[in-house]
Amino acid sequence: MLGVFPNVALLYSLVLVCVGFLVLPGVEPLGINYGQVGNDLPSPEKVLGLLRSLNVTKSRIYDTNPQVLTAFANSNVELIVTVENKMLPMLSDPQQALLWVNIHVRPYFPATRITGIDVGNEILTDADTTLQAYLVPAMVSIHEALVQFRLDSYIHVSSPNSLAVLTESYPPSAGSFKAEVSMVIYQMLQFLASTNSPFWINAYPYFAYKDDPSRISLDYVLFNPNTGMVDPYTRLHYDNMMYAQVDAAVFAIARMGFSGIEVKVSETGWPSKGDKDEVGATLEYAAVYNKNLMKRQRENEGTPLRPNQRLEAYVFALFNEDMKPGPTSERNYGLFQPDGTMAYNVGITTTLSNSSSSSATVSLTSSAAKKEGEQVKGYQFLVYWMFVYLLMMLS
Repeated sequence: MLGVFPNVALLYSLVLVCVGFLVLPGVEPLGINYGQVGNDLPSPEKVLGLLRSLNVTKSRIYDTNPQVLTAFANSNVELIVTVENKMLPMLSDPQQALLWVNIHVRPYFPATRITGIDVGNEILTDADTTLQAYLVPAMVSIHEALVQFRLDSYIHVSSPNSLAVLTESYPPSAGSFKAEVSMVIYQMLQFLASTNSPFWINAYPYFAYKDDPSRISLDYVLFNPNTGMVDPYTRLHYDNMMYAQVDAAVFAIARMGFSGIEVKVSETGWPSKGDKDEVGATLEYAAVYNKNLMKRQRENEGTPLRPNQRLEAYVFALFNEDMKPGPTSERNYGLFQPDGTMAYNVGITTTLSNSSSSSATVSLTSSAAKKEGEQVKGYQFLVYWMFVYLLMMLS
């Protein structure tokens, strides 16, 4: 375990400094989750207009709603669709997966820019543990269906995971998966590596703060200026919790023997309202969190472990959804109310209109300075693999 690492901390740090990872791309747009569990939500056509007004060109939905898929046709919005959890047992059958893709994906592509299929959501921490056995078979079957329709080079297949799949996440270098899900995780990682697909995580620093506000710095979880923390083994400095959570997942993946898989954030956000015991669920903190997150996204930042690889993140969520069960916070993650007015100000001004050509006075993605990345050298990959080997030997 990591207790033996102090003796190699210096070597560890030097390796991480030498590793170049991937070249940072140009300015990328912010992603946003478009949930639909609410009364009086605007039509998909109006939602498309709102996204356009914000210059948001990446979105994720939690089903394959044909109204949304039709409305988003011939737009510039890239869309990730989702297979509902209950569908996994059926779609582990290759023939059923072929039929599903033929009905729910093929008729809309390429007019609708479907770029990914999420197979379930947080399956490995779902109350119904029987679904775990169907997760990877369903992913494989859906990918094989995409191959048959020659869509696999355009649409990736993955599955979002709760951070609860990690048994350790602090410090980030201690990241490791829970033993009870390790077999399924290993199979998933094999699939993701073979298809060059990302590992998605739902990262919510809010939950950590809510559970222990006396010990966790509010500025640290809100991306505000703070002293941060230094990982004692890598000597990497973290000035916010979300980046630390992402790097913990990267280390956990490396411990399973995989190093080239990109980790992306499928959900992150902050509730603007909560119950009495939901500390920190306020309009002020929600506005600060999302505004600071958007700034980081505009600046194309990577995490301390992968500084030259832009971290892709999807904000949760576009609207407050009043039909969601659970605590009050669950119904108050939206940037907007269903009528299109802002739930709070994150530096944008826009209104929902009947036209799809409405405009925002401040774009979420404009005026972002492009960061230049170093070219990746062959020896850097060799050094990284040396580090991974060392990590596996000492774990």
